[in-house]
Amino acid sequence: MNTFYLQNRTPLFTLLLLTLLWTIFAIYSPQTFLHSRIYTSFMSTIPFTAMLAFALTLIVIAREIDLSFPSIVALGGFVFAATFKATHSPLIAFAAAVIAGLVAGCLNGFLVVMCKIPSIIATIGTQFFLGGLTTVLADGLALSIPEIRDTWFHQLMVGRLFDFIPAQFIWCLVILGVFWLLLSFHVIGDNINFVGDNPKAANLMGVNVNATRFQLFTLMGGMSALTGAFISLEMCSWWPNQGQGYMLLVFASIFIGGTSMLGGRGTLFGTLFGACIIGILEAGIISAGLAGFWTKLVYGVIIILSLITHSFLLIRQQRSLKR
Repeated sequence: MNTFYLQNRTPLFTLLLLTLLWTIFAIYSPQTFLHSRIYTSFMSTIPFTAMLAFALTLIVIAREIDLSFPSIVALGGFVFAATFKATHSPLIAFAAAVIAGLVAGCLNGFLVVMCKIPSIIATIGTQFFLGGLTTVLADGLALSIPEIRDTWFHQLMVGRLFDFIPAQFIWCLVILGVFWLLLSFHVIGDNINFVGDNPKAANLMGVNVNATRFQLFTLMGGMSALTGAFISLEMCSWWPNQGQGYMLLVFASIFIGGTSMLGGRGTLFGTLFGACIIGILEAGIISAGLAGFWTKLVYGVIIILSLITHSFLLIRQQRSLKR
């Protein structure tokens, strides 16, 4: 069987699942899912989950984990809002937020690569540290920046194109394209896959395993803070628990999309489709007449079924490659 076909079956399965869910919701709630307003809402919120999931997908492919990104989202949003209030320059504020995220990512990379602390332990620690630091710096108070709505930067980053398409949706696709090109056609992508598949073999092949891991954690920090700045721009405000709630959504997007927790295998397009599935589920469940507390149950069922299916597809792929 064609290897390329097998390797690309995972995102196709996730896309099929997304199409199936949309069809069910459209049949049972046409007044919601056949109206354009709901899609403007989806394109406003799903990109934030997707952007975080893209960067975390690369980390998971490299057989690492990062649990600190919700706190870095809050840190980035705070730095953006506080800097904007101090300078009235959205561009300076945006740059400051990304730099803060890169520094936080470097801290994770230092703990994992230099101090040899397992990434799950290190990032649990930095999640509490960065979350607490952000809250202390803000004195536990939210920041409101309504005046940013009148700036050109707000229109560029989160404005509405043709009064329908949120700009963050376009930026999300741009980020996806850049990450896909790096993962598929650049030596960086080869290094990530080699490290995730077999770190010792990658090291023997000349791949700088430690540098690759450090770069990935730094990238995740920068992307998390960038997402926090996007959220502050969209909401014209910042609040201390801004990043909370993304943990489940991001990991669900990644694993529904078919990225292996064991590393060495993952797909960014699968992650995108997974984020779309997660994004439409709650609206679909509520519009179908079910209570909101059904959402987590449905999340769990879909994640488990997706993992079983992806595992089955992987086993078939491995058997086919042995023939």
